Amino acid sequence: MGQRKAQVNRKTSETEINIALNLDGQGKYDINTGIGFFDHMLNLMTRHGLMDLMIKAKGDLEVDAHHTVEDVGIVLGQCLKIALGGKSGIKRYGTSFVPMDETLALVSIDISGRPFIVLDCNFTVDKVGEMDTELVEEFLRAVAFNADITLHARVLYGKNNHHMIEAMFKAFGRAIREAVDTDERIKGVMSTKGSL
Repeated sequence: MGQRKAQVNRKTSETEINIALNLDGQGKYDINTGIGFFDHMLNLMTRHGLMDLMIKAKGDLEVDAHHTVEDVGIVLGQCLKIALGGKSGIKRYGTSFVPMDETLALVSIDISGRPFIVLDCNFTVDKVGEMDTELVEEFLRAVAFNADITLHARVLYGKNNHHMIEAMFKAFGRAIREAVDTDERIKGVMSTKGSL
């Protein structure tokens, strides 16, 4: 297995995003998006996913956090797709349930080549920290559609919005970790079609 790494830079009139990803890391992170709560969630995702992730993002936060969060998702998705290459030997599917106090979250992914997202959670506040809760979906959609993965995320129950989002990001990291793991018994890709 070669090195499963990627580095992507993206610059628009709204944002400048630089991301370096190592899927076979140790959970190390160096993340600065200018949005404290988002950084915290990405740190958790990285640590629980046992990937190494560097993100430097500058965005038009004087407008709001939308462009920055979405564009980080776009570039992270692109990095995942590049790092996975031909997807040979990967387990393809990953599912994780993560409890956090009163909350239980589920994330299940399929590195399928078919982008899709289903998100089932009901936040009860508009913001956590300086991040709009609706941006959780924007981030996950951007990752899924740029990595060509199917992603299902659900908060089964919970009351504290911070806990809901945190459990979801941890579960996402753990689901990625499981799906990108390799099995020497898998020859080529895990599909009867011979292609993902």
